[in-house]
Amino acid sequence: MRKIALILSTLLTVGALSSMACTNFLVTKGASVDGSVMISYAADSHVLYGELYHRPAADWAKGAMVDINEWDTGKYLGKISQVPHTYSVIGNINEFQVAIGETTYGGRPELANPAAIMDYGSLIYIALQRSKTAREAIQTIINLCEKYGYYSSGESMSVSDANEVWIFEIIGKGPDKNGILYVARKVPDGYVCAHANQARITTFPLNDASNCIYSKDVITFAREKGWFTGKDEEFSFRDTYAPLNFGELRGCEARVYAFFNHVAKGMDQYLDYAMGYNASKPMPLFIKPDRKLSAQDLMGFMGDHYEGTPMDMTKDLGAGPFECPYRWRPMNFEVDGQKYLNERAIATQQTGFSFITQSRSWLPNPIGGILWFGVDDAATTQYVPMYCGMLSIPRNFAEGNGDLLKYSETSAFWVFNRVSNMCYLRYNYMVQDVKKLQKELTTRFAAFTPAIDKAAEVLFAQDEKLAREYLTAYSCDQADMTFNKWKELSEYLLVKYIDGNIKKEKDGKFLDNGTGVAVGPDQPGYSEAWKKMVKENTGERLKVVEMKK
Repeated sequence: MRKIALILSTLLTVGALSSMACTNFLVTKGASVDGSVMISYAADSHVLYGELYHRPAADWAKGAMVDINEWDTGKYLGKISQVPHTYSVIGNINEFQVAIGETTYGGRPELANPAAIMDYGSLIYIALQRSKTAREAIQTIINLCEKYGYYSSGESMSVSDANEVWIFEIIGKGPDKNGILYVARKVPDGYVCAHANQARITTFPLNDASNCIYSKDVITFAREKGWFTGKDEEFSFRDTYAPLNFGELRGCEARVYAFFNHVAKGMDQYLDYAMGYNASKPMPLFIKPDRKLSAQDLMGFMGDHYEGTPMDMTKDLGAGPFECPYRWRPMNFEVDGQKYLNERAIATQQTGFSFITQSRSWLPNPIGGILWFGVDDAATTQYVPMYCGMLSIPRNFAEGNGDLLKYSETSAFWVFNRVSNMCYLRYNYMVQDVKKLQKELTTRFAAFTPAIDKAAEVLFAQDEKLAREYLTAYSCDQADMTFNKWKELSEYLLVKYIDGNIKKEKDGKFLDNGTGVAVGPDQPGYSEAWKKMVKENTGERLKVVEMKK
């Protein structure tokens, strides 16, 4: 019998992670259908406004400085020296197809350095401005931390370019100590990887610099602290600097399991591990998928709520009568002294933005890199193609167009939130309308991409700027069209589902009685399972009985 009660004492960790919970997938060239290198990222936070960042390429005067403000809070941390030239960055991909995502794992709290300057978010966006390859981005981050100190807690990063993708895990060295402890491993070609707010690198090769980079003191530091006493080849980064508990398994590794379970058979052997029941058989860092994956596959996986597994969030009482796969925070609760949890799936309501990047080695850099960008809940968003060679970005997705404290009619973030929050009320019905539009636009974008690539290549051969202007116009047009489609969808959902009714339709039009009056709506009521639960909960109170005369 599984002794859940014995491990639920660590459940508070799940709640602690809920405010910084993100998910990354990493896909190598040999694991993708077209030879793309891909990473995904969901920036999940209850206080993050979803917008598309843009930093144009620029030249800087000697002695120029950069203000560093913590990405999560806006807190000013200090200044660092600027480099002579910085590269263009669209969201989390730069003009050389280098892309970076992250998930925060926390790790040992005593290794934080509150006097440092570089937080993880600033590291990401500055590295993108200064790096032409994934390896160069990793080294840039290392150098910045050595010079200015690392301010944040433990972090897993996905770092990719058009040829390779790395999982890069870092943590600080403690108060007033610059530098980081780190291990970076290149994902073997033909394999995929994932991380979700838990360090995943355990043992690693000590003499394979082509595929593994690590700090020279990553093991000796642990020995000095008394955290590790074995042989060097037995050293595990995760087990030393971010030891597992129930919260890290059920709230974090379970999301990695969900992705792996989509792409490879035989993952049931790791179900007990993912659910936090047994940590003795951990999942591998990398797996080889049973089939090659597309960007559209990753878009679908980003919308996962553990459907088809024992953690399926649509099947228990918490889903309500309309199978809503979301649970409002906090993530844990207590009944009669026993702790319980709400699942934390890949798709979640508190997403600011998410993306899938494609880096494609056979195309010129401005054309090869695509950021498929979406705002709000990954399950109900629409990923729009943003080419890394763009010169400007669409107004509805741009920074400065609204914030979390004030609704903006021109903000994609607010329009997508309006749709998703409507869906949460009658999910199993309303989400089908969302999925229909998602399929239409996703299919359209996928069909257009080869032609757009080819046209841009022709222009690139004449003049790079012409190609970049063309890609800018295309991406902005698709973003504007998507924004308008979602605005129309929000209006359609309101009309169709007003007051708990469902209006009848035919050929895309609501039916009337011939004089402009709506015909009687459908009122499908509740499922049999839900009615039984209501009966059990209310006892005799709602029972229809014969009236006494």
